[in-house]
Amino acid sequence: MSASVSRRAVLAGAAALPFLRGARAHAASPGVLTFGLSSFPPSIQPWQNTGTAAATVKLMIYRGLTSYALDGSLRGELAESWNTHGETGWEFKLRDARFQNGEKVTSADVKWTIEQIAAERSTAYFRAEMQRVAKVETPDDRTVRIVMRSPVATLPVWMASYHLPIISRNSPQGSFVGAGPFVLDAQERGVSLELKPFKGFYRAGLPKLTGISAVAYQDESLRVAALRSGDVDLIEYVPWQAMDSIAADGALNLDTVDGAFMFLIFNGARPPFNDARVRKAVAHAIRRDELVRAAFFGRGSPLMQLPIATSSPFYNAEFKQGWNHDPDLSKRLLAEAGHANGFSCSLLSTAQYGMHKDTAEVVQQHLAAVGIRAELNLPDWSTRVSIGNRGQYDVAVMGTAADSNDPDGIANFIDGSLSPSYVRSHGLKIDRITELLAAGRTEFDDAKRRAIYRDMEGTAIEQVPMVGLTWRSQGYAMRKGVTGFKNLPGALTFYSGLTFETAEVA
Repeated sequence: MSASVSRRAVLAGAAALPFLRGARAHAASPGVLTFGLSSFPPSIQPWQNTGTAAATVKLMIYRGLTSYALDGSLRGELAESWNTHGETGWEFKLRDARFQNGEKVTSADVKWTIEQIAAERSTAYFRAEMQRVAKVETPDDRTVRIVMRSPVATLPVWMASYHLPIISRNSPQGSFVGAGPFVLDAQERGVSLELKPFKGFYRAGLPKLTGISAVAYQDESLRVAALRSGDVDLIEYVPWQAMDSIAADGALNLDTVDGAFMFLIFNGARPPFNDARVRKAVAHAIRRDELVRAAFFGRGSPLMQLPIATSSPFYNAEFKQGWNHDPDLSKRLLAEAGHANGFSCSLLSTAQYGMHKDTAEVVQQHLAAVGIRAELNLPDWSTRVSIGNRGQYDVAVMGTAADSNDPDGIANFIDGSLSPSYVRSHGLKIDRITELLAAGRTEFDDAKRRAIYRDMEGTAIEQVPMVGLTWRSQGYAMRKGVTGFKNLPGALTFYSGLTFETAEVA
Protein backbone atom coordinates (compact mmCIF):
# COMPACT_ATOMS: atom_id res chain seq x y z
CA MET A 1 0.00 0.00 0.00
CA SER A 2 1.37 3.44 -0.89
CA ALA A 3 2.05 6.02 1.78
CA SER A 4 -0.62 8.34 0.35
CA VAL A 5 -3.28 5.65 0.31
CA SER A 6 -2.34 4.57 3.81
CA ARG A 7 -2.62 8.14 5.08
CA ARG A 8 -6.05 8.56 3.48
CA ALA A 9 -7.22 5.34 5.10
CA VAL A 10 -5.98 6.47 8.50
CA LEU A 11 -7.64 9.87 8.16
CA ALA A 12 -10.90 8.29 7.00
CA GLY A 13 -10.86 5.89 9.92
CA ALA A 14 -10.14 8.64 12.39
CA ALA A 15 -12.94 10.77 10.98
CA ALA A 16 -15.35 7.89 11.36
CA LEU A 17 -14.64 7.25 15.04
CA PRO A 18 -17.21 9.69 16.47
CA PHE A 19 -19.86 8.23 14.15
CA LEU A 20 -19.03 4.66 15.11
CA ARG A 21 -19.02 5.41 18.82
CA GLY A 22 -22.40 7.17 18.53
CA ALA A 23 -23.88 4.33 16.53
CA ARG A 24 -22.78 1.66 19.03
CA ALA A 25 -24.22 3.64 21.91
CA HIS A 26 -27.63 3.79 20.31
CA ALA A 27 -27.65 0.25 18.96
CA ALA A 28 -28.02 -1.00 22.54
CA SER A 29 -31.28 0.94 23.10
CA PRO A 30 -34.34 -1.29 22.54
CA GLY A 31 -36.49 -0.19 19.61
CA VAL A 32 -34.07 2.52 18.45
CA LEU A 33 -33.09 2.20 14.79
CA THR A 34 -29.66 3.50 13.82
CA PHE A 35 -29.76 4.84 10.27
CA GLY A 36 -26.61 5.47 8.22
CA LEU A 37 -27.16 8.71 6.30
CA SER A 38 -25.07 9.46 3.23
CA SER A 39 -24.45 13.03 4.41
CA PHE A 40 -25.44 15.35 7.19
CA PRO A 41 -28.35 17.49 5.91
CA PRO A 42 -27.27 21.06 5.09
CA SER A 43 -30.73 22.09 6.32
CA ILE A 44 -34.02 20.42 7.20
CA GLN A 45 -36.02 23.58 6.58
CA PRO A 46 -39.29 22.02 5.39
CA TRP A 47 -39.84 23.92 2.15
CA GLN A 48 -36.28 24.04 0.78
CA ASN A 49 -34.52 21.43 -1.34
CA THR A 50 -31.16 20.59 0.19
CA GLY A 51 -30.75 17.04 -1.09
CA THR A 52 -32.16 13.58 -0.56
CA ALA A 53 -30.54 12.91 2.83
CA ALA A 54 -32.33 16.01 4.12
CA ALA A 55 -35.55 14.88 2.43
CA THR A 56 -35.40 11.55 4.24
CA VAL A 57 -35.10 13.31 7.61
CA LYS A 58 -37.93 15.69 6.66
CA LEU A 59 -40.15 12.68 5.97
CA MET A 60 -39.59 11.59 9.56
CA ILE A 61 -40.69 14.94 10.97
CA TYR A 62 -43.26 16.46 8.60
CA ARG A 63 -46.39 15.45 6.67
CA GLY A 64 -48.30 17.09 3.81
CA LEU A 65 -51.88 16.88 2.62
CA THR A 66 -51.12 13.77 0.55
CA SER A 67 -48.30 11.24 0.15
CA TYR A 68 -47.72 7.76 -1.26
CA ALA A 69 -48.70 4.19 -0.45
CA LEU A 70 -46.30 1.25 -0.76
CA ASP A 71 -47.42 0.59 -4.37
CA GLY A 72 -46.71 4.19 -5.35
CA SER A 73 -50.36 5.27 -5.49
CA LEU A 74 -51.38 8.61 -4.05
CA ARG A 75 -52.79 8.35 -0.53
CA GLY A 76 -54.32 10.75 1.94
CA GLU A 77 -52.08 12.13 4.65
CA LEU A 78 -53.31 15.18 6.57
CA ALA A 79 -56.15 15.20 4.06
CA GLU A 80 -58.43 12.17 4.19
CA SER A 81 -60.11 13.00 0.85
CA TRP A 82 -59.98 15.51 -2.00
CA ASN A 83 -62.05 16.42 -5.05
CA THR A 84 -62.14 19.08 -7.73
CA HIS A 85 -64.18 22.15 -6.82
CA GLY A 86 -65.44 24.33 -9.64
CA GLU A 87 -63.31 24.86 -12.73
CA THR A 88 -60.01 25.71 -11.06
CA GLY A 89 -60.26 24.55 -7.45
CA TRP A 90 -59.59 21.52 -5.28
CA GLU A 91 -61.29 20.83 -1.96
CA PHE A 92 -59.45 18.86 0.71
CA LYS A 93 -61.12 17.38 3.78
CA LEU A 94 -58.68 17.24 6.68
CA ARG A 95 -58.45 14.30 9.05
CA ASP A 96 -58.39 14.67 12.83
CA ALA A 97 -54.65 15.21 13.29
CA ARG A 98 -52.40 17.17 15.58
CA PHE A 99 -49.11 18.99 15.21
CA GLN A 100 -46.20 18.11 17.45
CA ASN A 101 -47.09 21.10 19.68
CA GLY A 102 -50.40 19.40 20.47
CA GLU A 103 -52.55 21.77 18.41
CA LYS A 104 -55.03 20.49 15.83
CA VAL A 105 -54.17 20.67 12.14
CA THR A 106 -56.70 23.08 10.62
CA SER A 107 -57.50 24.66 7.29
CA ALA A 108 -55.95 27.88 8.62
CA ASP A 109 -52.60 26.09 8.91
CA VAL A 110 -52.84 24.93 5.29
CA LYS A 111 -53.67 28.47 4.16
CA TRP A 112 -50.77 29.92 6.19
CA THR A 113 -48.34 27.31 4.80
CA ILE A 114 -49.24 28.11 1.19
CA GLU A 115 -48.92 31.84 1.88
CA GLN A 116 -45.45 31.39 3.40
CA ILE A 117 -44.24 29.32 0.46
CA ALA A 118 -45.64 31.79 -2.10
CA ALA A 119 -44.36 34.91 -0.30
CA GLU A 120 -42.28 37.41 -2.25
CA ARG A 121 -39.07 36.74 -0.30
CA SER A 122 -39.63 33.01 0.02
CA THR A 123 -36.83 30.66 -1.03
CA ALA A 124 -39.18 27.65 -1.08
CA TYR A 125 -38.71 25.01 -3.76
CA PHE A 126 -42.40 25.21 -4.72
CA ARG A 127 -42.68 29.00 -4.56
CA ALA A 128 -43.49 29.44 -8.25
CA GLU A 129 -46.16 26.74 -8.16
CA MET A 130 -47.81 28.18 -5.05
CA GLN A 131 -47.86 31.64 -6.62
CA ARG A 132 -50.33 30.14 -9.09
CA VAL A 133 -52.82 29.86 -6.23
CA ALA A 134 -55.51 32.54 -6.61
CA LYS A 135 -56.91 32.10 -3.09
CA VAL A 136 -57.28 29.61 -0.25
CA GLU A 137 -60.73 29.33 1.30
CA THR A 138 -61.31 27.95 4.81
CA PRO A 139 -65.08 27.39 5.22
CA ASP A 140 -64.42 25.40 8.40
CA ASP A 141 -61.48 23.93 10.32
CA ARG A 142 -61.59 20.63 8.46
CA THR A 143 -62.22 21.97 4.92
CA VAL A 144 -59.75 23.83 2.75
CA ARG A 145 -60.31 24.93 -0.86
CA ILE A 146 -57.28 25.75 -2.95
CA VAL A 147 -58.40 27.82 -5.93
CA MET A 148 -55.86 28.10 -8.72
CA ARG A 149 -55.56 30.85 -11.33
CA SER A 150 -56.06 28.15 -13.98
CA PRO A 151 -56.95 24.44 -13.78
CA VAL A 152 -54.20 22.23 -12.29
CA ALA A 153 -54.81 18.51 -12.68
CA THR A 154 -51.70 17.65 -10.69
CA LEU A 155 -52.30 19.68 -7.53
CA PRO A 156 -52.88 16.60 -5.29
CA VAL A 157 -49.55 15.24 -6.59
CA TRP A 158 -47.81 18.53 -5.80
CA MET A 159 -49.17 18.38 -2.26
CA ALA A 160 -47.49 14.97 -1.78
CA SER A 161 -44.02 16.44 -2.26
CA TYR A 162 -41.65 16.28 0.70
CA HIS A 163 -41.00 19.95 -0.07
CA LEU A 164 -44.64 20.85 0.68
CA PRO A 165 -45.39 19.73 4.26
CA ILE A 166 -48.04 21.56 6.26
CA ILE A 167 -46.54 23.52 9.15
CA SER A 168 -48.30 24.93 12.22
CA ARG A 169 -49.06 28.63 11.84
CA ASN A 170 -48.19 28.93 15.53
CA SER A 171 -44.63 27.67 15.08
CA PRO A 172 -42.13 29.74 17.08
CA GLN A 173 -40.20 32.30 15.05
CA GLY A 174 -37.44 30.56 13.11
CA SER A 175 -38.65 27.02 13.76
CA PHE A 176 -41.17 24.74 12.08
CA VAL A 177 -43.66 22.49 13.87
CA GLY A 178 -44.79 19.54 11.76
CA ALA A 179 -47.22 16.65 12.14
CA GLY A 180 -44.97 13.70 11.27
CA PRO A 181 -44.34 10.54 13.29
CA PHE A 182 -41.01 11.68 14.80
CA VAL A 183 -39.73 14.79 16.55
CA LEU A 184 -36.16 16.05 16.32
CA ASP A 185 -34.84 15.64 19.85
CA ALA A 186 -31.16 16.56 19.50
CA GLN A 187 -28.41 16.92 16.94
CA GLU A 188 -24.66 17.19 16.76
CA ARG A 189 -23.98 19.40 13.78
CA GLY A 190 -22.28 17.49 10.98
CA VAL A 191 -22.48 14.19 12.88
CA SER A 192 -25.93 12.92 13.87
CA LEU A 193 -29.58 13.67 14.54
CA GLU A 194 -31.64 12.03 17.29
CA LEU A 195 -35.39 11.64 16.83
CA LYS A 196 -38.04 10.46 19.24
CA PRO A 197 -41.59 9.25 18.43
CA PHE A 198 -44.47 11.73 18.39
CA LYS A 199 -47.06 10.07 20.61
CA GLY A 200 -49.88 12.16 19.13
CA PHE A 201 -49.31 10.93 15.55
CA TYR A 202 -52.64 10.49 13.79
CA ARG A 203 -52.10 6.88 12.66
CA ALA A 204 -53.00 4.71 15.64
CA GLY A 205 -50.18 2.48 16.86
CA LEU A 206 -47.52 4.29 14.84
CA PRO A 207 -44.65 4.89 14.86
CA LYS A 208 -43.42 1.55 16.14
CA LEU A 209 -39.83 2.57 16.81
CA THR A 210 -38.85 4.11 20.13
CA GLY A 211 -36.39 6.36 18.34
CA ILE A 212 -34.16 6.92 15.33
CA SER A 213 -30.48 7.80 15.48
CA ALA A 214 -29.47 9.15 12.06
CA VAL A 215 -25.67 9.10 11.80
CA ALA A 216 -23.81 10.64 8.85
CA TYR A 217 -21.30 8.39 7.06
CA GLN A 218 -20.06 10.43 4.14
CA ASP A 219 -17.61 7.70 3.12
CA GLU A 220 -19.67 5.02 1.39
CA SER A 221 -17.22 2.24 2.28
CA LEU A 222 -17.47 3.14 5.98
CA ARG A 223 -21.27 3.22 5.65
CA VAL A 224 -21.28 -0.36 4.37
CA ALA A 225 -18.74 -1.46 6.99
CA ALA A 226 -20.93 0.00 9.74
CA LEU A 227 -23.88 -2.04 8.48
CA ARG A 228 -21.88 -5.26 8.29
CA SER A 229 -20.50 -4.77 11.81
CA GLY A 230 -23.92 -4.04 13.28
CA ASP A 231 -23.07 -0.44 14.21
CA VAL A 232 -26.05 0.66 12.10
CA ASP A 233 -29.28 -1.14 11.23
CA LEU A 234 -30.09 0.49 7.90
CA ILE A 235 -28.19 2.51 5.29
CA GLU A 236 -29.18 4.60 2.29
CA TYR A 237 -27.25 5.00 -0.96
CA VAL A 238 -25.85 1.49 -1.05
CA PRO A 239 -22.72 1.70 -3.24
CA TRP A 240 -23.29 -0.14 -6.48
CA GLN A 241 -20.05 -2.08 -6.15
CA ALA A 242 -21.29 -3.48 -2.81
CA MET A 243 -24.77 -4.54 -3.91
CA ASP A 244 -23.90 -8.09 -5.00
CA SER A 245 -22.03 -8.92 -1.80
CA ILE A 246 -24.77 -7.42 0.39
CA ALA A 247 -27.44 -9.39 -1.48
CA ALA A 248 -25.44 -12.57 -0.82
CA ASP A 249 -24.98 -11.84 2.90
CA GLY A 250 -27.38 -13.95 4.96
CA ALA A 251 -27.48 -11.35 7.75
CA LEU A 252 -28.58 -8.50 5.44
CA ASN A 253 -31.38 -7.53 3.09
CA LEU A 254 -30.92 -5.40 -0.05
CA ASP A 255 -33.90 -3.42 -1.37
CA THR A 256 -33.31 -1.75 -4.76
CA VAL A 257 -35.47 -0.04 -7.37
CA ASP A 258 -34.72 1.63 -10.70
CA GLY A 259 -36.10 5.15 -10.82
CA ALA A 260 -33.33 7.54 -9.91
CA PHE A 261 -31.23 8.98 -12.74
CA MET A 262 -28.14 11.00 -13.55
CA PHE A 263 -28.13 14.07 -15.78
CA LEU A 264 -26.23 17.20 -16.78
CA ILE A 265 -27.38 20.78 -16.36
CA PHE A 266 -25.95 24.01 -17.77
CA ASN A 267 -25.34 27.63 -16.96
CA GLY A 268 -27.54 29.10 -19.67
CA ALA A 269 -27.07 32.67 -18.47
CA ARG A 270 -23.79 33.09 -20.39
CA PRO A 271 -21.88 31.70 -23.39
CA PRO A 272 -21.29 29.11 -24.58
CA PHE A 273 -24.16 27.14 -22.99
CA ASN A 274 -26.78 29.76 -23.75
CA ASP A 275 -26.62 28.26 -27.27
CA ALA A 276 -28.80 25.17 -27.78
CA ARG A 277 -26.35 23.83 -30.37
CA VAL A 278 -23.60 23.66 -27.76
CA ARG A 279 -25.88 21.97 -25.24
CA LYS A 280 -26.93 19.46 -27.89
CA ALA A 281 -23.28 18.83 -28.77
CA VAL A 282 -22.71 17.82 -25.15
CA ALA A 283 -25.76 15.54 -25.24
CA HIS A 284 -24.45 13.62 -28.25
CA ALA A 285 -20.88 13.35 -26.90
CA ILE A 286 -21.73 10.90 -24.11
CA ARG A 287 -21.21 7.12 -24.29
CA ARG A 288 -23.85 6.12 -21.78
CA ASP A 289 -23.13 2.37 -21.74
CA GLU A 290 -19.67 3.22 -20.47
CA LEU A 291 -21.17 5.44 -17.77
CA VAL A 292 -23.43 2.61 -16.56
CA ARG A 293 -20.43 0.30 -16.24
CA ALA A 294 -18.03 2.83 -14.72
CA ALA A 295 -20.30 4.56 -12.20
CA PHE A 296 -22.90 1.89 -11.42
CA PHE A 297 -21.18 -1.44 -12.03
CA GLY A 298 -23.80 -2.30 -14.65
CA ARG A 299 -26.74 -1.64 -12.31
CA GLY A 300 -28.51 0.83 -14.54
CA SER A 301 -29.28 1.64 -18.17
CA PRO A 302 -28.66 4.45 -20.67
CA LEU A 303 -30.94 7.49 -20.59
CA MET A 304 -31.03 9.37 -23.90
CA GLN A 305 -34.25 11.33 -23.42
CA LEU A 306 -36.17 13.03 -20.64
CA PRO A 307 -36.43 10.90 -17.46
CA ILE A 308 -39.99 9.63 -17.89
CA ALA A 309 -40.10 6.02 -16.72
CA THR A 310 -40.67 3.31 -19.32
CA SER A 311 -43.56 2.01 -17.18
CA SER A 312 -45.36 5.34 -17.46
CA PRO A 313 -48.28 5.66 -19.92
CA PHE A 314 -46.63 8.93 -20.96
CA TYR A 315 -43.34 7.30 -22.00
CA ASN A 316 -42.41 7.97 -25.66
CA ALA A 317 -40.34 5.15 -27.14
CA GLU A 318 -39.71 7.17 -30.32
CA PHE A 319 -37.31 9.37 -28.34
CA LYS A 320 -35.40 6.45 -26.82
CA GLN A 321 -32.32 7.30 -28.93
CA GLY A 322 -32.94 11.06 -28.84
CA TRP A 323 -29.48 11.95 -27.49
CA ASN A 324 -27.57 8.97 -28.88
CA HIS A 325 -23.78 8.92 -28.94
CA ASP A 326 -22.80 10.75 -32.14
CA PRO A 327 -19.45 12.56 -31.76
CA ASP A 328 -19.43 13.65 -35.42
CA LEU A 329 -22.75 15.45 -34.87
CA SER A 330 -21.31 17.01 -31.71
CA LYS A 331 -18.34 18.39 -33.64
CA ARG A 332 -20.58 19.75 -36.45
CA LEU A 333 -22.83 21.48 -33.91
CA LEU A 334 -19.83 23.03 -32.16
CA ALA A 335 -18.48 24.28 -35.48
CA GLU A 336 -21.86 25.80 -36.37
CA ALA A 337 -21.87 27.57 -33.00
CA GLY A 338 -18.40 29.05 -33.66
CA HIS A 339 -16.39 26.58 -31.59
CA ALA A 340 -14.69 24.49 -34.27
CA ASN A 341 -11.57 24.33 -32.11
CA GLY A 342 -13.53 23.51 -28.97
CA PHE A 343 -13.39 25.49 -25.73
CA SER A 344 -12.65 25.19 -22.00
CA CYS A 345 -15.24 25.15 -19.24
CA SER A 346 -15.86 24.03 -15.66
CA LEU A 347 -17.66 20.80 -14.70
CA LEU A 348 -19.20 20.81 -11.23
CA SER A 349 -19.88 17.61 -9.29
CA THR A 350 -19.01 16.32 -5.80
CA ALA A 351 -16.47 13.89 -4.40
CA GLN A 352 -18.80 12.99 -1.54
CA TYR A 353 -20.84 10.55 -3.64
CA GLY A 354 -18.86 8.09 -5.74
CA MET A 355 -21.55 8.01 -8.42
CA HIS A 356 -21.31 11.79 -8.92
CA LYS A 357 -17.52 11.78 -9.01
CA ASP A 358 -17.27 8.75 -11.31
CA THR A 359 -19.93 10.17 -13.64
CA ALA A 360 -18.12 13.50 -13.83
CA GLU A 361 -14.77 11.87 -14.62
CA VAL A 362 -16.24 9.79 -17.46
CA VAL A 363 -18.19 12.75 -18.85
CA GLN A 364 -14.98 14.80 -18.76
CA GLN A 365 -13.30 12.20 -21.01
CA HIS A 366 -16.22 12.10 -23.43
CA LEU A 367 -16.34 15.89 -23.73
CA ALA A 368 -12.60 16.01 -24.36
CA ALA A 369 -13.08 13.66 -27.31
CA VAL A 370 -15.18 16.30 -29.10
CA GLY A 371 -12.99 19.26 -28.11
CA ILE A 372 -14.63 20.44 -24.87
CA ARG A 373 -11.97 20.73 -22.18
CA ALA A 374 -13.78 20.49 -18.83
CA GLU A 375 -12.03 21.21 -15.53
CA LEU A 376 -13.54 19.28 -12.62
CA ASN A 377 -14.75 20.96 -9.42
CA LEU A 378 -15.50 18.31 -6.76
CA PRO A 379 -16.44 19.93 -3.43
CA ASP A 380 -18.41 18.32 -0.60
CA TRP A 381 -22.17 18.00 -1.08
CA SER A 382 -23.21 21.03 0.95
CA THR A 383 -20.83 23.24 -1.02
CA ARG A 384 -22.02 21.63 -4.26
CA VAL A 385 -25.59 22.68 -3.40
CA SER A 386 -24.56 26.26 -2.60
CA ILE A 387 -22.48 26.63 -5.78
CA GLY A 388 -25.32 25.20 -7.85
CA ASN A 389 -27.91 27.54 -6.36
CA ARG A 390 -25.66 30.51 -7.17
CA GLY A 391 -25.02 29.34 -10.74
CA GLN A 392 -21.23 29.32 -10.32
CA TYR A 393 -20.53 26.62 -12.91
CA ASP A 394 -20.65 25.95 -16.65
CA VAL A 395 -21.84 22.33 -16.66
CA ALA A 396 -22.86 20.30 -13.61
CA VAL A 397 -23.59 16.66 -12.85
CA MET A 398 -26.85 15.96 -11.02
CA GLY A 399 -28.46 12.80 -9.73
CA THR A 400 -31.90 12.40 -8.20
CA ALA A 401 -35.39 11.06 -8.90
CA ALA A 402 -38.41 12.88 -10.26
CA ASP A 403 -40.76 14.60 -7.83
CA SER A 404 -43.45 12.05 -8.72
CA ASN A 405 -44.22 9.33 -11.26
CA ASP A 406 -46.35 11.82 -13.23
CA PRO A 407 -44.56 13.60 -16.14
CA ASP A 408 -45.19 16.88 -14.34
CA GLY A 409 -42.77 15.52 -11.76
CA ILE A 410 -39.82 16.42 -13.98
CA ALA A 411 -40.90 20.07 -14.27
CA ASN A 412 -38.40 21.09 -11.59
CA PHE A 413 -35.54 19.86 -13.79
CA ILE A 414 -36.55 21.53 -17.07
CA ASP A 415 -38.82 24.53 -16.37
CA GLY A 416 -36.56 27.58 -16.31
CA SER A 417 -39.41 29.85 -15.19
CA LEU A 418 -39.24 28.36 -11.67
CA SER A 419 -37.19 29.78 -8.81
CA PRO A 420 -33.43 29.12 -9.19
CA SER A 421 -32.32 25.73 -7.86
CA TYR A 422 -29.19 23.61 -7.99
CA VAL A 423 -31.22 20.77 -9.59
CA ARG A 424 -31.99 22.76 -12.73
CA SER A 425 -29.99 24.59 -15.40
CA HIS A 426 -29.15 28.11 -14.27
CA GLY A 427 -30.60 31.04 -16.21
CA LEU A 428 -31.99 28.81 -18.96
CA LYS A 429 -35.63 29.49 -19.80
CA ILE A 430 -37.12 27.69 -22.80
CA ASP A 431 -40.55 29.26 -23.27
CA ARG A 432 -42.03 26.40 -25.29
CA ILE A 433 -41.22 23.86 -22.58
CA THR A 434 -42.74 26.11 -19.90
CA GLU A 435 -45.89 26.49 -22.04
CA LEU A 436 -46.24 22.73 -22.64
CA LEU A 437 -45.71 21.90 -18.97
CA ALA A 438 -48.43 24.40 -18.10
CA ALA A 439 -50.72 22.87 -20.71
CA GLY A 440 -50.09 19.36 -19.40
CA ARG A 441 -50.97 20.22 -15.82
CA THR A 442 -54.21 21.97 -16.84
CA GLU A 443 -55.41 19.05 -18.97
CA PHE A 444 -57.48 16.34 -17.23
CA ASP A 445 -57.80 14.07 -20.32
CA ASP A 446 -54.92 11.53 -20.40
CA ALA A 447 -54.91 11.14 -24.19
CA LYS A 448 -54.53 14.87 -24.63
CA ARG A 449 -51.87 14.98 -21.93
CA ARG A 450 -49.90 12.29 -23.78
CA ALA A 451 -49.90 14.44 -26.93
CA ILE A 452 -48.74 17.46 -24.94
CA TYR A 453 -45.85 15.59 -23.33
CA ARG A 454 -44.82 14.11 -26.69
CA ASP A 455 -44.51 17.65 -28.04
CA MET A 456 -42.62 18.69 -24.90
CA GLU A 457 -40.15 15.84 -25.22
CA GLY A 458 -39.50 16.56 -28.88
CA THR A 459 -38.80 20.19 -27.98
CA ALA A 460 -36.45 19.08 -25.19
CA ILE A 461 -34.44 16.85 -27.54
CA GLU A 462 -33.68 19.90 -29.68
CA GLN A 463 -33.38 22.62 -27.03
CA VAL A 464 -31.67 20.49 -24.32
CA PRO A 465 -32.73 21.99 -20.97
CA MET A 466 -30.89 19.04 -19.40
CA VAL A 467 -29.00 15.99 -20.69
CA GLY A 468 -30.17 12.55 -19.60
CA LEU A 469 -27.25 10.24 -18.79
CA THR A 470 -28.27 7.03 -17.01
CA TRP A 471 -31.02 5.40 -15.05
CA ARG A 472 -29.56 3.90 -11.91
CA SER A 473 -30.51 1.32 -9.35
CA GLN A 474 -31.09 2.98 -5.98
CA GLY A 475 -30.70 0.85 -2.88
CA TYR A 476 -31.25 0.62 0.85
CA ALA A 477 -29.65 -2.18 2.85
CA MET A 478 -30.62 -3.35 6.30
CA ARG A 479 -29.99 -6.00 8.88
CA LYS A 480 -32.45 -8.90 8.97
CA GLY A 481 -33.95 -7.58 12.20
CA VAL A 482 -35.33 -4.49 10.43
CA THR A 483 -38.90 -4.87 9.17
CA GLY A 484 -41.53 -2.47 7.90
CA PHE A 485 -39.12 -0.24 5.96
CA LYS A 486 -39.71 -0.33 2.19
CA ASN A 487 -38.02 1.19 -0.85
CA LEU A 488 -40.87 2.85 -2.76
CA PRO A 489 -41.18 2.22 -6.53
CA GLY A 490 -39.73 4.16 -9.43
CA ALA A 491 -39.31 7.89 -9.01
CA LEU A 492 -40.58 7.61 -5.43
CA THR A 493 -37.48 5.87 -4.09
CA PHE A 494 -36.49 9.01 -2.17
CA TYR A 495 -39.91 9.04 -0.50
CA SER A 496 -39.05 5.76 1.23
CA GLY A 497 -38.50 7.70 4.46
CA LEU A 498 -42.29 7.67 4.75
CA THR A 499 -42.03 4.05 5.84
CA PHE A 500 -40.03 4.84 8.98
CA GLU A 501 -43.46 5.16 10.59
CA THR A 502 -44.02 1.39 10.16
CA ALA A 503 -40.41 0.29 10.63
CA GLU A 504 -39.34 -1.94 13.53
CA VAL A 505 -35.98 -3.25 14.67
CA ALA A 506 -35.42 -6.44 16.60
